Amino acid sequence: MDRGETVPITELLDERRFLLDVAYWMLGSPAAAESVVDQTYRRWYELSDAERHRIGVPRSWLARTAGGICLDRLAPAGPGATGHKDDARRQPPSAEEEAGRVVLNVLESLSSAERATFVLRVFGMAERTVADIVGRTEPETAELADRARRWLTVQRSRPTTPQQQEALARAVRETCLTEDAERLASLLCPDVTAFFDGGGKVRTLTGQVHGSRQVADSLLTLLARRPRTALTTHSVNGRTGLVARYGHQVVGVIGLDITDDHVAQVWVMLNPDKLRSWNEPHTHGGPFFDRIQ
Repeated sequence: MDRGETVPITELLDERRFLLDVAYWMLGSPAAAESVVDQTYRRWYELSDAERHRIGVPRSWLARTAGGICLDRLAPAGPGATGHKDDARRQPPSAEEEAGRVVLNVLESLSSAERATFVLRVFGMAERTVADIVGRTEPETAELADRARRWLTVQRSRPTTPQQQEALARAVRETCLTEDAERLASLLCPDVTAFFDGGGKVRTLTGQVHGSRQVADSLLTLLARRPRTALTTHSVNGRTGLVARYGHQVVGVIGLDITDDHVAQVWVMLNPDKLRSWNEPHTHGGPFFDRIQ
């Protein structure tokens, strides 16, 4: 290291702590965070002197690199794959640590892209940098962050039991079959949001739909009864949702996020590519789909 790279030790410690915080909130494990930060600094020192000199703000480069490593680790197995493998000899958690653990448990319910976007933006990373790490455009990352905030709000509300989830999902199905718009709207939160993913492969809504009546109308239009169509309840993302079929083919999978006995968010998967596994005979309906891919 030459004199031009020398910085105050407090700045170095603050930089490392910042990177550890980012990695911890993305992965949920102190050991994993340490590993990521170590790998980040290894990549820094693998650069040539000339390459390092061309980096105007090393802290930003390090944060972007750490975020990318975390996202790579999240991607293969999805949120929560790292778990909380804290040292067994560790002292009982403080109130602050316990609160942090609650937040982490909520973050684990997000998809990899949502979680990365939300955490990186919380830590003040520039939108362009976040977009670069996540591999999306800035408008797309802004939407991811918005979805994450909405989901976290839902998760902080009163927990829903599996029995409540199934009962409400069945009620939604019944109102769709009877095309009862008023009843369906009453099952939704006033500020409910619906997201539609057609993947550019089918003609469907591309933005978000907000409001109980607007979402109810969209669902009733989408799920209008026609010959050879069927709408059934099915496990989606580990909770009871809906599956739409045309003949023997699954053509839509609908996830329902519920809070306080009402549907807070609706996730409609129509992308044929992402539904392919649902139509493979050996999967018996296919795996749960990720909220955001």
